[in-house]
Amino acid sequence: MAQTKLVIATRNKGKLREVEALLAGYPLEVLSMADFPDLPEIRENGNTFAENAIIKATFVAQKTGLLTLGDDSGLEVDHLEGAPGVHSARFAGEPADDRRNNQKLLALLEGVPLEARSARFRCVMALAEPEGRTHLVEGTCEGYIGWELIGEQGFGYDPLFMLPNRALTLAQLDLETKNQISHRAQALKKALPMLLELLDIKPRKTFPDVENGVEH
Repeated sequence: MAQTKLVIATRNKGKLREVEALLAGYPLEVLSMADFPDLPEIRENGNTFAENAIIKATFVAQKTGLLTLGDDSGLEVDHLEGAPGVHSARFAGEPADDRRNNQKLLALLEGVPLEARSARFRCVMALAEPEGRTHLVEGTCEGYIGWELIGEQGFGYDPLFMLPNRALTLAQLDLETKNQISHRAQALKKALPMLLELLDIKPRKTFPDVENGVEH
């Protein structure tokens, strides 16, 4: 019998909503770590996004016995030599707090001109099988850091992340539009063929073209 359950190795509701929306339409039950209350918190002690994604995905896959998608993602600001990077979630210290992270980022970029505020979101996804095999993909979204928080959608640094040629932040986009261009959407699009093959699901659904905003 084909496996029809997929676990997303997160308790982050915003991240889960994005992945669920991207996988909508498939005969697939999407679960999260919240559905397994006995799962302990995962110590993300890797030095790269890839290492952390693998740590999360393999741990949850082994504990649940289900195919698991784990990702680690973050913001890379060129003026800050790639920071906050893997420390994006706790950039301002413990506990993780979006408001304090954004305030710290704005303070570090005070007085920095537009041409030096280039940045990108990077997402590395690990698809882990319970038997131990893992598959890695990566997606990015280019932009720059604005001067104030704008928008009510999204989470994390979305209200500061300005999109080139749109004059909007990620936090001003509805979920459908964000899922056409986001780093997570790009990574998931790359992971989708392997995911469907492992779950024995036919790729019957169109998927947004994350670069051009069309379906194919």
